[in-house]
Amino acid sequence: MIGKQIRLERIMDRNTGRSVIIPMDHGFTLGQVEGLLDMPTIVDDVSAGGANAIILHKGMVKGGHRKRGRDIGLIVHLSASTSMNPDPNDKVLICTVEEAITLGADAVSIHINLGAPQESRMIEAAGIISQECQPVGDAASHHDIRPRKGYRSG
Repeated sequence: MIGKQIRLERIMDRNTGRSVIIPMDHGFTLGQVEGLLDMPTIVDDVSAGGANAIILHKGMVKGGHRKRGRDIGLIVHLSASTSMNPDPNDKVLICTVEEAITLGADAVSIHINLGAPQESRMIEAAGIISQECQPVGDAASHHDIRPRKGYRSG
């Protein structure tokens, strides 16, 4: 599908097929983060440094839109939690694929914590997001899947 191809080309180097993606979504989890306060400037800096795309939560998209400079791909992170939560590993969906595309997303991402008590719900959310991506030409989807401390395989 042409839409998917166009979106993928905005987050990758067309010549090498490689990508440098800079996550800038930590403010939701941690609160204001030093170095991520002046979003247009930091997005300019990472773009000028060769990044192909950035990852933001939906609330930061408007604040990070520069209206100038080298183009950079946008990946909207759809799940979140905060460091103030009794269980900060409990990621919940805060945005839909449709909303992310309306914001200009080239791709979406979610976070799954393996071994967390809510792992099953986070995996279920990944399935929902995958289904939401289907009608829009499989908008590129990235799942950040991490084993949590104390996780044992097998």
